[in-house]
Amino acid sequence: MTYCVAITTDKGLVFVSDSRTNAGVDNVSSYSKMHRFESGTDRSFVLLSAGNLATTQRVVQQLHREIQQCLPLNLMTVASMTDAADYIGHVNVLQQGKHTGSGVNYEANFIIGGQIAGSVPEIYLVYPQGNYITASSYTPYLQIGEGKYGKTILDRILAPDLNLETAALCAMLSMDSTMNSNITVGPPIEVIIYSADSFSLDRYYCFDEHSEYLRELRRSWDRNLKEAFNKLPPIAWASNWDEQQNTQ
Repeated sequence: MTYCVAITTDKGLVFVSDSRTNAGVDNVSSYSKMHRFESGTDRSFVLLSAGNLATTQRVVQQLHREIQQCLPLNLMTVASMTDAADYIGHVNVLQQGKHTGSGVNYEANFIIGGQIAGSVPEIYLVYPQGNYITASSYTPYLQIGEGKYGKTILDRILAPDLNLETAALCAMLSMDSTMNSNITVGPPIEVIIYSADSFSLDRYYCFDEHSEYLRELRRSWDRNLKEAFNKLPPIAWASNWDEQQNTQ
């Protein structure tokens, strides 16, 4: 399975993805679901992928090929992030259409995020049908894959004025919660922190299954959650309820 999350703040963007595509007792495969495209001058994009592996790989291959061939329409020529989302949606639908039958689901979802000079950084979620949505000030993040396990921490912590390091830490905790609850999501965990107007994707990090940081993050989060739970106020009405039941 998959879990990918992209976050937008006033300072830039954060992307986090797992790399597990198949899980079982003796069968675990890993493929990167984070793909970078940048001109080095006026645009940078990060593409996160989820869904049928054959479809996602073909979509990414076509994106790279059309850049290399300098076709009139490619990620290096689109005028806006909405145009980039439209383009990704078109390529996605095209590649899905090449595979039909046999009862296999060839659908794929993508998050495309980045910045083109003259505009602000943005993120878009592109559906298998080719349409898309963007984040908002109320929900400054987008998820694909197993999003339900890591959603709570995002809803409680994220805000547009957060610094990028805090947003990245929040995304990592969201990933940890997902891995803790779903064995089909796992390392290597990839992270990109993009600073607005930098047009650089150099802040890339990868944490494998032996990462001491991932272990310490989980230990610290578990410990602090338990401490917070133990400090919760008692249920004030509990004794009153019990007394009422005993007098009936």
